[in-house]
Amino acid sequence: MCGIVGAVGAMECTPFLLSGLQTLEYRGYDSAGLAVLNEHGALCRARAKGRVSELESRVAEQGVAGRVGIAHTRWATHGVPAERNAHPHISGGLAVVHNGIIENYEALREQLQGLGYAFTSDTDTETIAHLIQACFKGQLGEPAENLFSAVQCAVKHLKGAFALAVVSEEEPGSENEPCLVVAREGSPLMLGVGEHGHYAASDASALLSVTRRMVYLENGDVARLTANAIELVNGAGEPVKREVVTSRLSADAVELGDYRHYMQKEIFEQPQALGNTLEMLGGAANLQPGIFGADAAGVLAQVDSILIIACGTSSYAGMTAKYWMEQVAGVPCNVEIASEYRYRASIPNPKQLVVVISQSGETADTLAALHHAKALGHHHTLAICNVPESAIVRETALRFITRAGPEIGVASTKAFSTQLSALFLLTLILGRLKGTLAAAGETAYLDELRHLPIAVEKVLALEPQIEAWAKQFADKQHALFLGRGRHYPIALEGALKLKEISYIHAEAYPAGELKHGPLALVDAEMPVVVIAPNDELLEKLKANMQEVSARGGQLYVFADGCSQVKESPGINVLTMPEHYGVLSPVLHVVAQQLLAYHVALVKGTDVDKPRNLAKSVTVE
Repeated sequence: MCGIVGAVGAMECTPFLLSGLQTLEYRGYDSAGLAVLNEHGALCRARAKGRVSELESRVAEQGVAGRVGIAHTRWATHGVPAERNAHPHISGGLAVVHNGIIENYEALREQLQGLGYAFTSDTDTETIAHLIQACFKGQLGEPAENLFSAVQCAVKHLKGAFALAVVSEEEPGSENEPCLVVAREGSPLMLGVGEHGHYAASDASALLSVTRRMVYLENGDVARLTANAIELVNGAGEPVKREVVTSRLSADAVELGDYRHYMQKEIFEQPQALGNTLEMLGGAANLQPGIFGADAAGVLAQVDSILIIACGTSSYAGMTAKYWMEQVAGVPCNVEIASEYRYRASIPNPKQLVVVISQSGETADTLAALHHAKALGHHHTLAICNVPESAIVRETALRFITRAGPEIGVASTKAFSTQLSALFLLTLILGRLKGTLAAAGETAYLDELRHLPIAVEKVLALEPQIEAWAKQFADKQHALFLGRGRHYPIALEGALKLKEISYIHAEAYPAGELKHGPLALVDAEMPVVVIAPNDELLEKLKANMQEVSARGGQLYVFADGCSQVKESPGINVLTMPEHYGVLSPVLHVVAQQLLAYHVALVKGTDVDKPRNLAKSVTVE
């Protein structure tokens, strides 16, 4: 949630700050702002409600320019979307941008008001600006020597998650060298090492236009950046060095290209993303546990069950994997919603493998759930993630990095399908280690995995038919998705995609539950989307479809060719290109993504930036 960009160097930084915000706008787009120190060392600020394009107009009108500055695009938490609540927030000649939530801001606000500070916003961030100023002036102890030490002092008073970037026109010192100070605790923040200066951002994608050399900050780190140097201390105030890593991303990877939206681009990148993620298969006759880490063979041989923890779309990947784990590998598996897991009494099992799934690797609820599981004594941990340098990856014993590439659209697509492929690889390895999967079965499944990118290509070829269906959803307010078995989580994911980007209220149910309540909602104005693969539950699913038809409901059925579901009045059938057995969920979810995308186009919503949402949920 929210995006930070900062820069200090020999070049005018405002164009970089604005382009960086455009790249990070998927993280929040309620308001935006920037602050720079101009050529005279004076602080200049521009803010605007709405998108970054609104801020660009303000910057042009005000002529804001300088060689050191900070910028922010906001997803509102404290305070409504409004210019007064937009970052940066100022105290005297000092400006701050902030991601995260300060849990003790009310107590700090009261304390700072007692010291004479006036508040003009509803945010927790303004508290940070005044707090740093109070540390500067010695109102909370000894006066700080400089901005760097003032920020170190201030963060000791903060409780919660935060990433900060700060500039000040009041920086003392004989050289008075312009500087940018940043701090991280819980929310992602990284530094960029460029030819003409140093940079900071919430996501590597915002830095690719100037550098691929990154420094990933650890929790507790505070850094001072100048044009020529980085000074860094850890949470104990001790000088430290962090490794400079060359990012594997390229600027081209985050460009829209010929597509209308990032979501469309990312749907169509799935064959390549799956191919990249499964590249290690090659012609191997079997899998090596080492793909999950050097110690994976020993760890996975010890575990007696699986606990999957995730949020949103990633939790549906986990729910699908539960069917695979228990059917294919014979390993008991439970799935927990991360935001609920740590707030209930649970019975720890030290022999259980805890699998955390996150596209960004910075999902606050999932990270907190991981910390809780480890505190309970779970030491067998595995991360499935799309970002190799993320917090979740660094904090688990084992890891698998999906190779989906950058995902900019708020509604996850290729990250989900690559998570499914990673979970199926884990299923196969567990099945072999537990002796529940024969060599011939493993070989057959590996052949299906190798063919998966081609099978997805065939689903994408159905886009014109799905687009025609979408037009029939244009005036609908509600939709119902039905699936059975391992396709029930795919129905959940299909409903989530539709509601996220088209704003049609959509729910998903196991089809067998239809007569236990949801059937009361069915009428001619409520489309019912059915996932109908040719599996062991097909005949029961057909009976559920008859229940819908008998009430005048309109069915939209994604069926395998061999499912023998016939079109008739009120029953629309789209035939999937091939039946794909236990991996069928991957094909069916791609079709659901296309349906949601084209319904959103028909309704004219903002596909990549749906209202009230943002990607990379780094607040609880």
